[in-house]
Amino acid sequence: MRLTVFGATGGVGREIVGQALAAGHEVTAVVRDPARLPEPLDAGALHGVVRLDDPAAVRAAVAGRDAVLSGLGARGRKADGVAERLTGLIVEAMAAEDARRLVVVSAAPVGPVPDGEPLMDRLARKAVGAVLAEVYADLARMEALLAASATDWTSVRPPRLTDGPCTGAYRKVVGGAPLSSRTISRADVAHAMLGLIDDPAAVRKGVGVAY
Repeated sequence: MRLTVFGATGGVGREIVGQALAAGHEVTAVVRDPARLPEPLDAGALHGVVRLDDPAAVRAAVAGRDAVLSGLGARGRKADGVAERLTGLIVEAMAAEDARRLVVVSAAPVGPVPDGEPLMDRLARKAVGAVLAEVYADLARMEALLAASATDWTSVRPPRLTDGPCTGAYRKVVGGAPLSSRTISRADVAHAMLGLIDDPAAVRKGVGVAY
């Protein structure tokens, strides 16, 4: 497949690019700073590298692609509207080029609470939500933007991210969240995002993933 990956220098974005290349896909990376691309993901391995602040290049990067994937998001507790703002740029570029398939990373607290959630999980979710309220609010606005768009979007909603390996062994709930979702590796989030590209059941839906 011909894929374009936004946020390719971030934790999830790097994993998406690396796994996509290993699977033989053609990958264009869209980044804020090309100098931050790690050596294994340098321009020699990629179909192209595009700067996020170049609107014409971004439009060209999404034109004619089989799917666009985004690992963009806040890097700390201060979101500054980054997910909403940058995803808006992606949606605008895709609309201009009549590109349809978009898979983005969000977060479990943005999605529904699973039925039968244990009390300890509920308390932990509230505690984390209080600390990262700004980040989750930004992601909620991003998802609202997607819902109002014409894209065939999927929002992947993981709980706390780790730097563990790609196992391929995780739970996935389309339109909901796995019960007692606690952690998942960035590598497995990337694995899930790539696997959902061709899943019609996930189009215009959130997908909860967790171990």
